[in-house]
Amino acid sequence: MPHREGVTGGLTFERARHAAYTAGRAALLAPAARPLRCCDGTTLAADVRAGADLPAFPTASVDGYAVRGPGPWRLAGRVLAGEVPGPLERDGGCVSIATGAMVPEGTEAILRTEDARVGDAVVSGTPRPKREWRLPGEEAARGERLVAAGTPVTPALLGLAAAAGHDTLVVRDRPRAAVIAPGPQLPAWLRRLGAACLRPVAGPGALAAVREAVDGGADLIVCAGGTTHEHLRALGATAVVDTVRVRPGPMLLAAVPGPGGRTVPLAVLPADARAAVPALLTLVAPVVAGLTGRPLPALPSVELATPVPGRAGLAHLVPVGLDEHGRAHPVPPAGPAMLRGLATAAGFAVIPARHDGRPGAVVPLLPLPLGQGVPG
Repeated sequence: MPHREGVTGGLTFERARHAAYTAGRAALLAPAARPLRCCDGTTLAADVRAGADLPAFPTASVDGYAVRGPGPWRLAGRVLAGEVPGPLERDGGCVSIATGAMVPEGTEAILRTEDARVGDAVVSGTPRPKREWRLPGEEAARGERLVAAGTPVTPALLGLAAAAGHDTLVVRDRPRAAVIAPGPQLPAWLRRLGAACLRPVAGPGALAAVREAVDGGADLIVCAGGTTHEHLRALGATAVVDTVRVRPGPMLLAAVPGPGGRTVPLAVLPADARAAVPALLTLVAPVVAGLTGRPLPALPSVELATPVPGRAGLAHLVPVGLDEHGRAHPVPPAGPAMLRGLATAAGFAVIPARHDGRPGAVVPLLPLPLGQGVPG
């Protein structure tokens, strides 16, 4: 790729991230209604609102005994979550009740299991002064917004949506990413960023492979080297980020015209396996966020525990691990194509241009999306 990093040309690290995010938003995926079972790993395209009061009826917040009147109480049954109990009609009666179960009409208190004494179907003890059940609408009122559009769908969100009365959600699917690169690393990172990787592209060369990916319905294309400016011109592509003032590099992002007037972001990363990862996080992670309607991720900060050299005129993306105090240490070895350190890194410390990273300095961290993979 005849594309060189210059000391003064190109975009800064932060401006490149914002430009990549804008390119993703320009190719925003269309929303679709999906059943809950198909939504994990997608992104909400519409707010999730409560279809009814949450809870819809009084529910026990502890395991124990729903009692009426003064004790002791005669045990007359058991109530589990999902059941509709009959009322407690007389003083001196009670039923065993599970957390989350509907509280019977007539209940005056819930005696916790750990506070109860039970023998011969008689329960005794002293209920605590605090009410031990949730009232209708205590968590959310009907129509209240529970989760905003742009939020990634997680198992916890699916549980909330089901409790709120939803069978489907309006979401943006995971972007379909075509990877034109050898090895398993980039597809695995892309899945952790929220993309779904298509089958490997089989084109006989970089230009043909990109065309095949565009025609095959890819929402995003990632190449590790091999794509030149001549290829981009042949594709009718428009440069979005032509140079980023960072090390390692080089990296670029273009928009390729596709069928039906849509555009497909094309990221060209360094061929070096170690350098490709910070480039992926710098340009592709913001593109994925834009495609799905998620906000551009804010970068956390980290304190440096040891000196980290800078690069004159260029930001330096340094793989680091975190110690027990949360401070960052460079992970060796750090030479080209050396992946051992990267395998144990938490992310890349961003050392600003024309600065050395001194111990105690607080710098942005470009985090690796560890443990967030979604099959696909």
